[in-house]
Amino acid sequence: MDVLVSSYINALNGTTVTIPCTFTSCYKIDRTKFAMNWTYQETLNNTEEKFMTYDKNKGMQPVPSNRFGERVVFSGNLEKNDLSITLQDVQLEDEGLYHCYVRNPPDRIQGHGVIDFKVVTELPPPRDSTIAVAIGASVGGALALLILSMVVVKCLRRHRKQELISEEKMEEEGKLEPEAVAEEGTKLPQ
Repeated sequence: MDVLVSSYINALNGTTVTIPCTFTSCYKIDRTKFAMNWTYQETLNNTEEKFMTYDKNKGMQPVPSNRFGERVVFSGNLEKNDLSITLQDVQLEDEGLYHCYVRNPPDRIQGHGVIDFKVVTELPPPRDSTIAVAIGASVGGALALLILSMVVVKCLRRHRKQELISEEKMEEEGKLEPEAVAEEGTKLPQ
């Protein structure tokens, strides 16, 4: 079993963010044996706090938590192996490590994904990509010219080679006399 998560997520304070977690398994989900938990850990030194779990009768259920209250909802789709959650009204205190644990018997291995969740108070300034675009266009143009010139040179060489081959064939067939042999014995009138 493989659990696929984003290693890092940056979220803007006060926004709503989906924290993705999907898994792959060779086996179809048997809801009576399937198990999954989401946990939060402030730092690696802190203990993990469970805030979302799977109940075979009720499906995905939030675990009452003072940290998140009712701001965390299940937004995935179990039928598509998607265990994503959505965190509403992101707070600075939400920063930390989010763990997605999955067990789908008869898979022997429990899947585990960790997301390092950072909360920022403002978006980084937009980057001016004008220089990058200009450099990219210049390099692309230069490469295009180089390739075009190589194609033209190759075509010219091929054309010359074709001419030489056709001249040789004509000489062999006697249709074309070599220039060096052209009427040696004739004298020009004086």
